[in-house]
Amino acid sequence: MSRRRTLGTKKKIALLVSAATVAGGGAFAMASTSNAAPTPKSASESTVCLGLATALGNNQKFIADQRANPDAQSEARIANREAVVAEIKRKQEASGCTVGESAQDSQTAQPSQPAEAAQPPAASAQPSQPAASAPAGNTGGGAAASGQQVCNGSTVTLSGEGGAPAASSNQFPAGTKLKVTNLDNNKSTTVEVTSVSGSCALLNNAAFEQVREPGKFLIRRALIEKVG
Repeated sequence: MSRRRTLGTKKKIALLVSAATVAGGGAFAMASTSNAAPTPKSASESTVCLGLATALGNNQKFIADQRANPDAQSEARIANREAVVAEIKRKQEASGCTVGESAQDSQTAQPSQPAEAAQPPAASAQPSQPAASAPAGNTGGGAAASGQQVCNGSTVTLSGEGGAPAASSNQFPAGTKLKVTNLDNNKSTTVEVTSVSGSCALLNNAAFEQVREPGKFLIRRALIEKVG
């Protein structure tokens, strides 16, 4: 009788140990799964990632253009932009975005967005704009009159460069003053173009901070005016 009880006790202990082992293994598997690194987000999944991808693409395009058509200052400009590219990639990683994903800032892709096409104040106040806005998107943008809306349909992002508030552009020469308004929060900044970039209007970090929405690196609805 005692022998049966002893065996029964031993079996119970063995079963308890086995159950504990299985439970422990399951807990370890769950912990391993929960600690797995999250999948990086793409530009199509996050506005933050889209803004960083656009900034990266603009800088990469600028570098490619400088290498294709070099001048006496190209080497210095390229070195500066390569440092900016590295900083943008660090921001992509910190924001959980796909590191190295880039997207070119395309003005031709923007008119399909209803929110950008319908800007009543700008359109009604300046009925003659459609004829002048086309050159603003091309190399003739620098000829726009003071106070005129330019870069129609263009998004605005940051160049990643430091320093006092400023802008860079592939349409306007250095010294041109541009007023950039974020129509989503009605914040605006007036900056001077100080260098060349791969888009119509690209703000440096300080200027972008003056008009950005928290956590965003892209202004989808922007009003850009040449004011000087």
